[in-house]
Amino acid sequence: MIDEESIKQNLNHFAFPRLSGTIHEKKALDLAFKKVSDLGLKPNIQNFEFSTFYSRTYPKIAFLFGFLLLISFYIDLSVGIFISLIIGPILVFLVIIMRKPENVKFPRNFESANLFVKLKVRRKLSKKVSYNQRKRIVFSCHLDSKGQKLSILARIRSMRTWIISSVIIIGTLGFKYLVQPNFVIFFIIIGGILMILNFISTILILINTTNNSSLGAIDNATGITCVLELLKYYLLDDNRIDNIEYWFVFTGCEETGTMGIRNLYKKIKFFERDSLMLVNFDAIGGSITIFDSIFQPEGYREFYNSFLNNNIGLEIREESKRINFGTHSDGYYLKKKNFQGIEFGDMEAYQFLHSKEDTIDKVNTRNLKKLCEVIVENLRLHYKNM
Repeated sequence: MIDEESIKQNLNHFAFPRLSGTIHEKKALDLAFKKVSDLGLKPNIQNFEFSTFYSRTYPKIAFLFGFLLLISFYIDLSVGIFISLIIGPILVFLVIIMRKPENVKFPRNFESANLFVKLKVRRKLSKKVSYNQRKRIVFSCHLDSKGQKLSILARIRSMRTWIISSVIIIGTLGFKYLVQPNFVIFFIIIGGILMILNFISTILILINTTNNSSLGAIDNATGITCVLELLKYYLLDDNRIDNIEYWFVFTGCEETGTMGIRNLYKKIKFFERDSLMLVNFDAIGGSITIFDSIFQPEGYREFYNSFLNNNIGLEIREESKRINFGTHSDGYYLKKKNFQGIEFGDMEAYQFLHSKEDTIDKVNTRNLKKLCEVIVENLRLHYKNM
């Protein structure tokens, strides 16, 4: 039975600042460990080290260097070429080493950890089924929170403005130098306006700093409570589906470049993509948004639609945007690795995330209870005939 009172209690327990790599995140990890242990389980801990360079410094360098390239080409073609020869190799080097940011260990290392627990398969699996082919359901959430100087909406809008203005500037400069070099005044005016917008966006990106001021009630104490509640439910043998291995995952350092899930991926990357179903929770406030998969094997679309058309009256909205700005979630990272799954969040709550406004009063615990119930029912129906 899914218990709303239990959800409320856990929400209160985990709603405190817990920036990744700090003693506060460690406090959240220890609390999650205790709650899992109190259920009579032995959770696994995966410790790892990480650097904040990828999530906090690298984007600022990239946007700053990008602005410098644009302004130098705006001033003069020869100036642009000269600046490109200086900062171009640096950018290329950073792009190459940031392809696997979990391996970056400069300028300073911090410690974090993932916590996960597996429940035994209810019915003995056929010996013909290998370990990697075993059917699994993975419920995941992240433990850490963060605050920022700018709101998440201001950050996204500044990045979007920078990217759009840059594309137009590049097109304008190309037209100026290659097609119509005689319309100098026209291009100076248009380019100048765009450069001002790009400059303002660059400044906003540079001044945005990370802090430990957010309670993280929405992002992501709600996710933690849902995973704990589902763990408590599936702990009973009669509630588990035959031949399914259940994983319950609490990642660290999601807010600093999704480092937790990147390290956990090393343990699950060999699993068959169509044998694992991910259910990720990330920032649910007053309403619920569902995000689908890139990889959609047979039967996935029916499973996805079962949430939109649930029979308990829970309104779940679709988010079909394919272009994302800023740091992504654990679920998004695994989707890019071609795992199937669904993710729950709340697009309407974005205005409160990463700020002091991320508080318990903005969370609808009744919806969290209903969501857990819908997940239980839809998973049961999805795997019923498998």
